[in-house]
Order: sequence, then C-alpha cells, then structure tokens
Amino acid sequence: MAESPAKQNVARPQLTSSMRSSSYLSDHQQYRPPRQPDQFQGIDTVVEDSGNVSSKSTKHVFNGVPSEENPPTVLDSGLSHDYSHPNCAPPLGDKSDRLVATLFYKGKSTGNSSPVKTTFAEGQDSLPANFAPTDDPKKFPLELPTQESEQLDHIYGSYISPLCIAAFLHLMSTFPLERNAGEAHSSHRCLDNPEHPRVVELTLSPSPSPQYLSLEDLRKHEMIYRFEQEWNVDVVLQKDTVWRRHPRLVVFDMDSTLITQEVIDLLAETVKDPPDLPQRVAEITHRAMMGELEFDGSFRERVKLLTGLPASLFTDLRPILDVTKGVPQLIKALKRLGAKTAVLSGGFQPLTGWLAGELGLDYAHANQVVIENDKLTGEVLGIIVGQERKRDLLIEIAKKEGIDLSQVVACGDGANDLLMLDKAGLLGVAWNAKPRVQMEADARLNGETLLDMLYLFGFTREEIEQLIA
Repeated sequence: MAESPAKQNVARPQLTSSMRSSSYLSDHQQYRPPRQPDQFQGIDTVVEDSGNVSSKSTKHVFNGVPSEENPPTVLDSGLSHDYSHPNCAPPLGDKSDRLVATLFYKGKSTGNSSPVKTTFAEGQDSLPANFAPTDDPKKFPLELPTQESEQLDHIYGSYISPLCIAAFLHLMSTFPLERNAGEAHSSHRCLDNPEHPRVVELTLSPSPSPQYLSLEDLRKHEMIYRFEQEWNVDVVLQKDTVWRRHPRLVVFDMDSTLITQEVIDLLAETVKDPPDLPQRVAEITHRAMMGELEFDGSFRERVKLLTGLPASLFTDLRPILDVTKGVPQLIKALKRLGAKTAVLSGGFQPLTGWLAGELGLDYAHANQVVIENDKLTGEVLGIIVGQERKRDLLIEIAKKEGIDLSQVVACGDGANDLLMLDKAGLLGVAWNAKPRVQMEADARLNGETLLDMLYLFGFTREEIEQLIA
C-alpha cells in the first residue's frame, strides 16, 4: 500500500543553529532548561559560532581570556592532599626508619599513672616527689627539688589536644638524628575520635639515632616521664615494623591483670581464725608484687598460712572473680586475628584453668597445691610459677606453636612478670602496674579497659568494633 502524499512531504526534524545552545551536552539531553544567555562561554564555543554571529553582536560575555571585567572563577574542590612521601615505601636500597608513638589520655581514673607519685596521699609505693632522697645531711643535694608542674590537660582540654601533640613533637625533635638522615616528617591518626581523641598515633620519620639513644633508653627517658605527668598521658614507643600489626601470641598474668583481685588474698579472707590472717597475707602479696620479697619463697609462706582450708573454696570463688573490663572482648578480637593466647599465673591452677576455659584462652599454667581429704595441706607441687618459670613457659608455648619471639606480646602488673615482659619480643605491657614494673616495661597502660591494647597494634575504634562484633 502506497504512503499518503502528506507523509511523503514531511521533512525530517533538524536542530537548526537558532535552536542550539552553547553546550553540545545540553542540546542532546532529554530535558533542556529554558534558554538563557550563558554567563561564561568557552573559547571553543566562541570560535565555532563566530560565523553565525550577526553583525549587531559586538561583544561576548567572556572570550576565554581572563580580565578585570571577567576574572577567572576559582572553585574549591574540597580535596586536600599533600604530595609528600613520609609514609611511603623507601627508595630502592634504603630502609624504613619510622617510630610510632601511641598517646593514651588517662583522664580522671589514672591508676598508678607514674612511677613517681606527686602527693603523699597517693600512697607510699615509691619515693614521693620532693621527698628527701637521703637521711644523711652530707649526701643531701645542694639544690632544692623542683616542684612538679600542674597537669596541662586541666588547661588545654581533657583529651589529646593539638597543643599536647605539638609539645610531644617538639620534645622528640630534641633527640639527635642520624648524621645523614633526611628531613624529619611526622603524621598522626586519631584512633578513636577525631574531635576529642583519647588515643592518638604519631608516626615520626626518621627515628632518633640509636647510637645516641636506644629505643629501650628512649622509653625510660626522664623527659618522656615528665611529659606523661604534665599532660596526663601514657606514651608507648614502638618501631614501625610489620610485626607490630600482626601479633601471634599474647600472654597474660592473671591476678590484677585478667582479673582485678589477688586470688590468694580472696582465699585468706575466708579464714576467720586468726582474724589478722587476711591482712598478713595481703601484706606479703603486696611486698612480693613490689619486688621487695623473693616470689617463690613468699608464695610458699602464704600457702602455708592457708593450711586446712576446704578445697571447695576454689569452686566457691568462681562467682566472686571480677574480670577486668574489656578482657572478654580483647580475647575475642585476638582469636579473630588468629593469635594464640595464654595465662601464666602465680596463683592456683584450679581457678586459672577454669577462667581460661571461660574466656577461651589456649593455654593456662599456674601452681598446683596439694589437697588431702578435701583440704589444703599448705604444700605446693612442682616448680613455683614465678618470674623465671613464666619466662620459660612463654618460650615453650612460642616454640610449640612455631611462633617467633618477635611476634609475642606479654602483659602483667607485678615484679614476678618482669622476665616474661622482657622476653616478649614484640611488646611487654605493664597494666596498671607497680612502679618498678612501669619503669622497666616497654609500654605502660593505666586505663580502665584492657581493650586499649588493640590500639597498640594500630587498630582504630571502628576496626576494633568490627573485631569484637
């Protein structure tokens, strides 16, 4: 059937020059905004349409060349990027030399915040500040001790403030670098809250010269201690290595670490005769943890005082044990990371083994007491799990699991943990520890939750929440 003449004469629609706008994209959109003269035209459009401009048109709004009448428009993209390389891989032939400093704000609940106490009211565990170092007048210092400064977080904010970070960077800049070291760089990450961070990780490159000051000595430097006191923070210094982010074995003490109490003191509290027994046991425990008494002998002495107690006490004490805040979540996170966990306790195996099963720890070692007729005899079987035994057990577990000591972390609070903390090649953490332990350990944590340990491995709050979910 032939088409009608009307359909044959219909012309194909075309986009004429009068219908075109200054934009090719705009012309071919399904929706075209109302035609308005463009405020700015590109130079390509000016050249392309120059042949169609009528003789009456004398000027363009913008001819592609900025001028005072038509200044260039500068738009802020909102992006900020520093094209430097402080955290990049080093040039071929060089090695990375970065030091990581993790700053923890301690807030009001500071625990044993410093090896040096600031007032007599805080206790007599160590020499108080401004206290005479000797009773001999001939040896007395010629100058008066300096007064401790006021904590600056009361002035500049109860968090890791920018001024706190600046003060720390200035402090670190006073330590000499290697002779041929490049320009010093630093960067920071707020690990928990960017506005008012409680934990901040600083990366410094290059690190201070080990020929001048080793990392071990730098951690114990007097200026670091003073900074911690002034700003109410804990400072943890580590080399930025791949092992820092991948611990494979984490070993804990039990009493005053995984739990908040001392088990032997809890046992003594159940004894009513003599009435002063709990106080005597607690005093011996305190002196042993301070390092004033040899641990093995003091433990046997305390167990002897418990002669005749019913063995059922170990079961009765289970509900009383107060697990330290954050411990269950920390163990869960470590297991999800593939790390092995262990508890090495100077306490008693019946309670230590039970707690390890409740928390999901892989290993549990403690002292075995002799029980006859369902009563404690006051004797201990085998080797006392003191500081030497804890160190040896750490090595044995690492060897059994095929784990290098450079990927081992240990955590404790007492003097009997010092050898274990020292043997952990990755990090030895003093948790709300006694003054001597805080002085000698690689790291000090004096917070409320042991979950803070994950910040030492470089995890952010968001990543920690994913690990414990």
